[in-house]
Amino acid sequence: MKKRAMPAPADVQEFDTELVIDTFGSPPPAAAALWRRARRGRPRKGKGAKVVCVSIESNLLARSDALAARLGIGRAALVARGLRAVLAAQGEI
Repeated sequence: MKKRAMPAPADVQEFDTELVIDTFGSPPPAAAALWRRARRGRPRKGKGAKVVCVSIESNLLARSDALAARLGIGRAALVARGLRAVLAAQGEI
């Protein structure tokens, strides 16, 4: 037996067409501002950032994470701070 499609209720028939988005207007200013802010992504620091993969001894990493938590900063910020300190000590900064 062949099933027959049920007719859609009148209040949702407008969504049965393709590209329903074309029927919507511009978002309100507050929503547009939120969307722009969300699309920005992470803020740039300096000339941007690179993701690096390094091996760190487990105990050192745990101690570093604990220090970062006490200082209220993230692991990456603590590593960056340490690298700057070493570069400064070597006269590279």
